[in-house]
Amino acid sequence: MSNVGQQLFSGALSGLASTVCLQPFDLLKTRLQQGDGMVMTRNTSTLLRTTQQIVTSQGLIGLWRGTNATLARQDSTSVRVLSLFHLFFRNIPGVALYMTSLTQLRTLMAKSPYFAQTRSSDTRNASVLPKLTSQGNLLAGATTRVAVGFLLNPFSVLKARYESNMYAYESLTSAFLSIARLGPSELFRGFLASSLRDAPYAGIFVVLYEGIKRQSSCLLRPTSDAQSTLMHTVSAASAGAIATMATHPFDVIKTKVQVRSEDRYHGFYRTVQTIWSQRGPAGFFDGASLRLSRKILSSAIGWAVYEGVLMLIRTSRLES
Repeated sequence: MSNVGQQLFSGALSGLASTVCLQPFDLLKTRLQQGDGMVMTRNTSTLLRTTQQIVTSQGLIGLWRGTNATLARQDSTSVRVLSLFHLFFRNIPGVALYMTSLTQLRTLMAKSPYFAQTRSSDTRNASVLPKLTSQGNLLAGATTRVAVGFLLNPFSVLKARYESNMYAYESLTSAFLSIARLGPSELFRGFLASSLRDAPYAGIFVVLYEGIKRQSSCLLRPTSDAQSTLMHTVSAASAGAIATMATHPFDVIKTKVQVRSEDRYHGFYRTVQTIWSQRGPAGFFDGASLRLSRKILSSAIGWAVYEGVLMLIRTSRLES
């Protein structure tokens, strides 16, 4: 298997693991963020009520479907199709594409004296990924995330509207057509807010992840794959927490732009003004605890799986 193939495989497993484990956080976060500030209730009561409604109407499995309550009244085949769409046509390929593209770009940048990290104290068990300076990691993370986000933005719009309870699509095809009929601008709705969220998030995350991992390997050199996995988990969780809180306001803006249909939510700047006038600074942190929880866990699971699988493949090749 080629290096690209190995990275795609590892990224796909990473996306599968994080998606299956953490989809409820994503669904509930969208429900909290979709509300209009003028009629918004307390987040805690909204969260509990929303969770109860989903579990009552769909059972616990409803928290993993990424679909609204209306879809629960459709036949089970339609629900499974929508669930599989969310899982296999957005998250898994998206994570695999992002991680592979990021690794390939970092490999290319590592050949440049401007971005290559000239000194490294990492041991053989610390990491299998390219080593760059902080500036290189920042640029690579931000660039890759925006590029992949552009390609997947139509799926992001579909995902947001499925997780919302404001739309009742009869099928995946009808949902896509109803959005596409409004023109390309609808398919790429919220891309500016997504980019302003994803570029700094990915850049900050990669810088912190590699920095924490490097310092950890200096203090406690990993001598086994198990120790390496623990180091990757802690490093990714820490980096994910910081990057998430720094960029959460743009996540709120993106969700409202993609889900709300009122004129006051059309466009990035108009949405910012609406949120500010209705709820002030607090309005930009709706669902922050859910996103923070999800990002910490998804980062820990995703990067531990990604690097762990690559290290396992490397070890197998060396032993064969």
